[in-house]
Amino acid sequence: MIELWQAGFVPRPIDDVAQTPPRADEVIWLPPQGSFRFVADPFGLRRDEGLTVFAETWDYRVKRGEIHYFQYDNEHRLIGSGPALITPFHLSYPFLIEEAGDLYMLPEAHKSGVLTLYRCERFPDRWVPVKALLEVPAIDATVVKHDGRWWMFYALPGAERRAMRELHVAYADDLLGPWQPHAANPVRAGLDTSRPGGTPFVRDGRLHLPMQDCVATYGAAINLLRIDTLTPERFCAGPVARLTGEGLLEGYGDGFHTLSGHGGVTFIDVKRLHRSAAEPLIKLQFKLRKALGKR
Repeated sequence: MIELWQAGFVPRPIDDVAQTPPRADEVIWLPPQGSFRFVADPFGLRRDEGLTVFAETWDYRVKRGEIHYFQYDNEHRLIGSGPALITPFHLSYPFLIEEAGDLYMLPEAHKSGVLTLYRCERFPDRWVPVKALLEVPAIDATVVKHDGRWWMFYALPGAERRAMRELHVAYADDLLGPWQPHAANPVRAGLDTSRPGGTPFVRDGRLHLPMQDCVATYGAAINLLRIDTLTPERFCAGPVARLTGEGLLEGYGDGFHTLSGHGGVTFIDVKRLHRSAAEPLIKLQFKLRKALGKR
């Protein structure tokens, strides 16, 4: 079995979608990527009289994620797409940050060994590295400015599904750091609400984090985590809602692991588990590419 994801967006704010899950008929799906390819981890923003979605694209023949962009006009018609950021190592989860007039991206790139912040030099397809914010291989790093301080929520790789069962936090006075680890790391344990899965938002004065539920399978659903206490020394939070991909896209009811939002638009993805007689051939193509140094 292989996982295939499909990403899309809903023209409603993230806090609204979190309270009233989307209907199938209101989701605008990104274009299909073809056989044994998928698009996942969508983040986006409105700019230049349209909407731009950044997402991970994946090909099982290559097995190295890239960040691509998809541009839509105000009628939600696709008007352009292409690569936004490609590196020699895997990229996913292109978390976007706007600060002091600049646009930044903080993609997941744990195989590089560090967490690197990129600044947009030319929208949407030229991003330059600015600084390594953490000297650890952070996974799905999620950043928010809250109560006058920058906070980062992330996972770390390791044995026994560590990337899905431990939540770590860091904090800083400035986006560029220095970032300090939380005194209670890991602040949360368990497969249901430990791996970040989208954009933090405030509801009723409380910070809420979309978190991946990985109990039954990777990215089975989004559990919304409400943070009740957040200081450099203390962390207290609990789940308050759950969203699944059931009924949103035919055949894609096996997972839902991104809930991000910006400017009145919410971005989501859904998963299906796929089995095909062509899988051995796809795996052979990957091995041949790797042997020939074409990854």
